[in-house]
Formats: sequence, C-alpha cells, structure tokens
Amino acid sequence: MKYAKLAIIGSVIFGELLLLVFLMPGIVVWLGLIIGGLTALFFLFMARRAQRSRSGESTRTVNILPILSGILPIFFGWMTMQMGNFSPVVAILTTALTFDFFSNFLALPLSLYHKYLEDKSASQDVRVLPSVSIIVPAYNEEKTISRCLDALLEIEYPRKEIVVIDDGSEDRTYEIALGYQRHGVKVFHRPKAGGKSMALNTGILFSSGEVIVTCDADSLISRKAIRNIVKRFADVRVNAVAGNVKVLNADRLLTRCQALEYIVNENIYRRVFDVFGVVPVVPGPLAAFRRSSLEEIGFYDRDTLTEDFDVTIQILKTGKAVQVMSDAFVYTEAPATWRDFYRQRLRWNRGTFQNLIKHRNVFWNPRFGFLYSLTFPYVLLSMLFIPMASVVSIAAMIVAIMTGYLGPILRVTVGFILLQTTYSLLAVLMDDEDLRLVALSPLFVVGFKDIRNFIKLKSFIDIITKRQMQWGQIRRVGTSAESPESVRDL
Repeated sequence: MKYAKLAIIGSVIFGELLLLVFLMPGIVVWLGLIIGGLTALFFLFMARRAQRSRSGESTRTVNILPILSGILPIFFGWMTMQMGNFSPVVAILTTALTFDFFSNFLALPLSLYHKYLEDKSASQDVRVLPSVSIIVPAYNEEKTISRCLDALLEIEYPRKEIVVIDDGSEDRTYEIALGYQRHGVKVFHRPKAGGKSMALNTGILFSSGEVIVTCDADSLISRKAIRNIVKRFADVRVNAVAGNVKVLNADRLLTRCQALEYIVNENIYRRVFDVFGVVPVVPGPLAAFRRSSLEEIGFYDRDTLTEDFDVTIQILKTGKAVQVMSDAFVYTEAPATWRDFYRQRLRWNRGTFQNLIKHRNVFWNPRFGFLYSLTFPYVLLSMLFIPMASVVSIAAMIVAIMTGYLGPILRVTVGFILLQTTYSLLAVLMDDEDLRLVALSPLFVVGFKDIRNFIKLKSFIDIITKRQMQWGQIRRVGTSAESPESVRDL
C-alpha cells in the first residue's frame, strides 16, 4: 500500500478513536480496543504460522477465533452497562452490534497481512501456462451473452478455449452464441434438466483444458484475469482459485450497496481464508479448478442451490488448498430491483444452509483442518448468530427509544457507524475502489444490513420447514459496459 493511503488510514483511525472516547465511556472503549487489538495480533501470529506450513494440522488455537467473536461482544456489552452507567437495553444493543463488528475487526489485520503478501508476490510472472477451458453455462441470457463472449475473446491468454452450454434457453441465447463459432467458440445445446450444475458438467466433458474456469453469462472477465489466476496453480497444493468479483452496474443505491458489500463483506474475509488456504466459495462469475480435482470429486452435484459452495467444500474436504486472486477481476451484473435482490439472496442463503447440512460432519471432525476450525464456524456465525443479533439490536433500539434513551442510542449508533466507516475505508483502499462508496457505510449498521439479515433468517426457516426451493430467474438489464473496452483492465 502506498504511503498516501497509509497516511489516510492513520488519520482516520486517530480521529475515530477521539470520537469514540467522546461518544462512549472511555474506559469501556479502551478495554475493547486493547482486548480486540491483542486478539487480532495473536491471530495474525497464527496466520503467519499457517501461511508458512499450510499443513492444516495444528488448528485448536485458530478454533477460538470464532468462539471469541461470540464471547467478547457479551463481555463488552456487560462492561458498557456496569462501567458506563447505561441501561440494560442499551447494553443489549451494544452487545448485538458488537457481534457483527468484532469479527470484522479481527479479520481486518489478517486481510492487511494478506495484502502485504500479495503485493510482495505481485512481480512474479507465470512460468508455465497450462491450457485453460472457460465454461459458460447460459439460460435465457440473450441480453448479456454477446457482451460476455466478446470479453472472453479479448482475454490475454494464449492457451484458452471457450465452451458455451445453452441450458435449454427459451430466448435467442443459443442463436446468438452460435454466431461466435466462427471465432473458435464451442457451442452446445442441452435440454433444461438438472440446472446449472449439470450444464457445467456437460461443459467440462466437452472441454480439454488442464484448468477449468467457469464464467457466468452475465459477467465480464478482465483481460489479464486468467493469466493472473493461473499463478496460484504454480503451488501444487492449490486446486481451486476464486476471482475478485466486482459489481458492473453500480449506478443506483441498491447496486452501489452491493458493490460495497462485495468489497467489504466478501473480499475481506476471502483474504483471511486465503492465508489459511480454505476459501469457502469459489464463485461462479470467475472460478478456476484443476481438472484433476473436479474429476476426483465427481464434478458438480445437483442437490443444492449453490453448486459453487458445494464443489468448493468438497475440494477442501480432500485436503486441498483453495485460494483467491485479488487482481483477477470479474465484473457481474447485480440485481437492480429489490424484488430480484430478494430472490437472489434467498437462493444464495438457502443454498448455504443446504451445504452446511450436507457437510455437517465438518463441524465435529478435526481432520478437516482449518475448514473445521475456522471456515465453517465463521459461516455459521455470519449466517445465523449475527442475523439473530440484528433482530435483537432492532428490538433493543425500539424499546430504548420508547423508554427515553434516545440520546444513548444515538451515541452508540454513531460510534458503530464510525467503526463501519473505517472498516469500509480500509477495504476500499485495499481493493483500490471508488472512495465514494464509503459514504454508504451507515447503511451497513442500520438498513441494508438488516434487510440482508432478515433474508438469511427467512432462508433458515425455509430450510428447517423444508419449503420447496427453486433456482428462479433474475431479470437482466444488459445496458452497462456493453463492450470489453469499458471494463476496468488491471
């Protein structure tokens, strides 16, 4: 990171500390900062050990990371009430909000360490260029398929083939894709049976690459992404690599919130998991696998709604490393309406709970290494306990306001907005993104965050009540960045 960025970070953190001491009881703030800082340093030390060995054998010390994320917020809330003379309702609100932010700030030092490692290895060039097959499953993507294939043809990689699988589209997707055969693109049509996972399996069977890359038909892979992503495969322990997903159509409030969410909630944690070699999801817009690993697990299963999460966990369970490449950019079209956003997240979250149930043996089997001790506890924390804490925080906020504690509520809320703003700023600076997105940080304390958490809880209820689930279809706009030249090219 450049010195200018470090100066900005230092100034913001210093100013934030002064404001926090003013807004909340000083001794509580300092106790929280000291405890959190020491804990973060401890896990930074553990990350260095893990990065050096990458064995996954000694995991008990890492296992207390998610445990502390649950225990320390309760301690912090109790200290707020006892030492700050706040009401129990305000203390409950502080505890609930801290559940979310404490785990975030434990992740931040590890992600900064990852950024340091990444910058250190950035100058390394690819010595061996394996053959790459890019699989594009498509269903009713006539508005985006042409844009996607234009971008794939522009990719700077000599040994690539592009395979499109039309999954029973009812529009002109197949017809448009056929027009690209003259450019060497392989195009196949199959009846819609089995969903995206079966379309991907079909594409793999008709491909020949040593590395299999998947790309959603609404996504644009940047020109240098494939060359960057294959760097990871120089390490024989690495068998899958995730790309860095960006929002293509960040032109309104909802999509801009998703753009910041991808940067803050997704990429920060992926950096942490990358240090330990246990990135939990290699997402569909840009996912790379060794063909041999996919053959070993029998390709994609069709029994969950999130086949990318499922296939990643299966690879991790074989003891292989899964990593992320932050400079392998892919741009995807995010839902532009609240209805489509709700449907997308309902599917994502239902699929996540399906996979937690499908692979539940990970929770009590230490042989799965960091997947057992770090990844799955964090997924459960973020999918269930943090959303529950969100409900508690809303209830506590309403009760506190009704009982005359509006002032303390505002102080606590502003304090957490400051924390979120700093967290967002660091994430945006690490990814070299638009600083204007940081202005949306308050919505990740109250508002957008609560909507996401509500959908997670709704998904959990759907799973335990065995409600019927389907893939659903997101309406594509296909109006942003129509040509590959408009895609940011790093």
